[in-house]
Amino acid sequence: MDKKKVISDFPKSFYKGKKVFVRVDFNVPINIETDSIREDYRIRRALPTIDFLIDAGAKIILGSHLGRPKGKVVKDLSLQIVSNRLSELIDKEVLFVEDFIGGGLSKQLDDLPNGSVVMLENLRFHEAETENDPAFSIELAKLADVYINEAFGTSHRAHCSTYGMTKDFVDKISGFLVDKELSFVSKMMETPEHPFLVIIGGSKIKDKISALGNLLDRADKIIVGGGAAYTFLKAQNINIGNSIYEKEMLSWVEDVYAKYKDKIVLPIDHVISKDFNKTSQCLISDIEIPDDHMALDIGPKTIELFNSVIKGPGYIFWNGPMGVFEFDQYSSGTIHVARAVALATWRGATSVVGGGETIAAIRKAEVLESEISHMSTGGGALLEYLGGSSLPGIEILD
Repeated sequence: MDKKKVISDFPKSFYKGKKVFVRVDFNVPINIETDSIREDYRIRRALPTIDFLIDAGAKIILGSHLGRPKGKVVKDLSLQIVSNRLSELIDKEVLFVEDFIGGGLSKQLDDLPNGSVVMLENLRFHEAETENDPAFSIELAKLADVYINEAFGTSHRAHCSTYGMTKDFVDKISGFLVDKELSFVSKMMETPEHPFLVIIGGSKIKDKISALGNLLDRADKIIVGGGAAYTFLKAQNINIGNSIYEKEMLSWVEDVYAKYKDKIVLPIDHVISKDFNKTSQCLISDIEIPDDHMALDIGPKTIELFNSVIKGPGYIFWNGPMGVFEFDQYSSGTIHVARAVALATWRGATSVVGGGETIAAIRKAEVLESEISHMSTGGGALLEYLGGSSLPGIEILD
């Protein structure tokens, strides 16, 4: 992918007094019971771009989605709570706007002082947003003079705010976060340091098949854990009991394992249980799992095996947990992998972690952000890019 212009390629005087639309990805997890944000990582990652524009004297219009309201107003998916949190982070009032269609906001923006920050209500409350409706794109474009994409995680969607509205702008620029995302991921696909280690977890291979296909040749080792591992083990006629696996992927996995078995590292023991809940008794099983049990985490021998592979220097890409890490009794494998990746980073490895669950696992392992080279905010966008798909929201940038 060609290098894209970043906001610092222009002097700050360029932005002074201009209305700048910034597509951010503030799709953060909300605790409805306590009306609070469980994790504000995605908000904090956009702060360098927002601070830069405030300092430059721009009038900033932030647009984002939250959840999947499917074109309807859903109170629990309002961005008001996000606007309030952003105001605390930047120590500055953020003007929250629910009704931004029809020209009224554009006139209001003219009267705001330079350095003002406006947060629009959830863009996906409008069905036209996800349909890339030209009329809605025009309404959004009327609000601003400059367009900035700071939402790598939604750049694989050709929606109004990520794609359709940009045709009406002369200047379409990447924010600091998008620029950093592209730098790390492009390096991984083109010139990664070796040994290049890929760690794949999570429950499904199907979602990662294109990315895996592109990484298999480039990687020196590929660790497969989580539910994804049990499709590999099933394909080798190893008894996996009631463990999750993808029947439709068995043929593909058989071919991949036959070709790359010297690279692929699989679990050799498991934490198992008869039931999937927080109170069920768990046991340790060797490679074969009893018929009435399911694997919910990797076992201690596998942790030792995986740790022996996760070493610096080199390049490490990790996507997906090793088990049901949300339950404490099944979190040990994921926590050990997170700490091994952090240690490898201290030893000189470049580590890239992607996916919301993986970042949550990093938090649970008490690994600091500074102990990972880059934590990507892109889930589906990252996997699609690694799989060779173009990202509409990135391709249209200058």
